[in-house]
Amino acid sequence: MDKQKTTKAQEMHAVEMMIGYILRIGVIVSAIVIIIGMLLMLIQGNGGYANGMEPHTVADILAGIVALKPYAVIMLGLFLLILTPTLRVAVSIYAFAVEKDHLYVWITTIVLIILIVASVIGYLGN
Repeated sequence: MDKQKTTKAQEMHAVEMMIGYILRIGVIVSAIVIIIGMLLMLIQGNGGYANGMEPHTVADILAGIVALKPYAVIMLGLFLLILTPTLRVAVSIYAFAVEKDHLYVWITTIVLIILIVASVIGYLGN
């Protein structure tokens, strides 16, 4: 019985460490992408778009990233920063499932659905 508890505790510790890594890596990668966008802006002297003509769709942002437009690169960094805690919520569902805490699995799943729906509504609202 103690061996089973130890194994479960080790697995939960591993999941908590993974969540910490996700948050750290997400923030670091998004900061690097934003800094790259800012450096591009300094080098090019502008954001890559005419005033009032910023990209508003994912396709426009991706096209701007391919073209190395600074504003699009900065927007990618901000998107990654927003995505980081959402990914943490998704990993938490797994963590609660490992603990067999079904109530929190459902609650966290509902939170993830709300985050996704709010993101889609925000995107479509543009």
